[in-house]
Amino acid sequence: MTPVAPPLRLRRRALPLALACLVATSGLFSGPASAQKPKPSTAQATTPYVTKAGDTLYEIAARYLRDPGDWKALTRLNHVPAPRRLPAGMQLRLPVALLKQERMSARVIATSGPAEHASGNSPYTPLATDMTLGEGDHLRTGPNGFATLELADGSHLSVPQNSQIDIGSLRQTVLTGVNDRVIDLKHGEVDSEVTHAVKKDDRFQIRSPSVVAGVRGTVFRVSYDRADQSTAVEVLDGAVGVDSAATAPRAPGVPLNASSQLVPAHFGSVTHASGAVGGPVELLPPPAVADPGKIQDAKDVVFDVVPSASARGYRVQIARDADLLDMIRDQRVAEPKASFGDMPDGTYFVRVSSIDVNGLQGLPQVYAFERRQLGLTASAAQRAGTHDYEFRWFVGRQGVPTRFRFVLAGSADLHDPIIDRTDLTNGQIVVSDLPKGVYYWTVVAEQFENGKFYAKGSSVRSFTLAR
Repeated sequence: MTPVAPPLRLRRRALPLALACLVATSGLFSGPASAQKPKPSTAQATTPYVTKAGDTLYEIAARYLRDPGDWKALTRLNHVPAPRRLPAGMQLRLPVALLKQERMSARVIATSGPAEHASGNSPYTPLATDMTLGEGDHLRTGPNGFATLELADGSHLSVPQNSQIDIGSLRQTVLTGVNDRVIDLKHGEVDSEVTHAVKKDDRFQIRSPSVVAGVRGTVFRVSYDRADQSTAVEVLDGAVGVDSAATAPRAPGVPLNASSQLVPAHFGSVTHASGAVGGPVELLPPPAVADPGKIQDAKDVVFDVVPSASARGYRVQIARDADLLDMIRDQRVAEPKASFGDMPDGTYFVRVSSIDVNGLQGLPQVYAFERRQLGLTASAAQRAGTHDYEFRWFVGRQGVPTRFRFVLAGSADLHDPIIDRTDLTNGQIVVSDLPKGVYYWTVVAEQFENGKFYAKGSSVRSFTLAR
């Protein structure tokens, strides 16, 4: 099993450079507290528009403003008579507050287990792949329920089990192409992989009852615990600006308040019921899986995590893809072991991370693994009225040519075997004339399928022959 790089599609930078770029280009931080604050302006925010041949104020208002009747505002703002046909190349100012916005949609690209959606006050119905959701829609998942949405710009939202989100805003301004995306996290968790914004006024926010997390392009997760009313933000790539939910909502492009917290990559933040945004806490490094090359061939799929002294728990997730967009299992465990029960055969990906004393989930490690169940049962018994011992076994995976190896020895480590048969093709062997003593034995099933060799051994068993 070969480790797969964590699904961080955005380019990593050194921490100082990442913060400098975010401050300089995104408008997410307002600068040092000692800096002189600009005086508030009552001027109306506008955006430029260059006229094309045949334009009139009526047509411009109909195309780009929310109400075609707002041509009157264009007349007053630009001192242009309404009936006039405008020459090409003339620059006008259009009020930002009046610009028309088109509603966008999010497509369901993966779902598993109990996942439902509802629109407005309508009842919840099952979620399905390729459905589209929009503003005012709700999405919730139950135990072992998962869903991933893809936005028009390629950003992804993954909703793990026992979570609920509402789509608050999902719009694009017609004239400028600015995107406004706001997701309300009601409880549970939402994982976001946000494509880097190309417009300075683009907005992407995850809002919980206690914080607002705003980004311009990053990989991060936000989780809200209703029991203690706390919100955790964990940043895997990029940087996230975190505001208290008690502050007034910010419009697209408006920087964070001076008291807001900037959480860089590989750091997290916890905000408790008091409302004070927690400072950055470094996330734990990714843990390792013990025996990562193991074929998951037993009845239950089980992973052992190499323990970490800093960890207070572990999270183990299974998906059908390396980016964990199509997730199917999710466990938080106190001990470094997670058992997922039976699963169909196939190739999967497991993501493991440590959980610290703050409840923050650390950096992940992703592995590919193969699930190929190969059950092997074996038994041994002395034939009645004889000194013969009969050994039987049965392999659970039928339809594949199987060769068996039988080993019998006088010690538990099976060194210096008395019998070592590697050419058996049926499910039994009879051993005669064994002297009295204690014996140890095992059988190994060997299969070759689709260009790969597989082997499954029974446990080493023993019996005593007294005569």
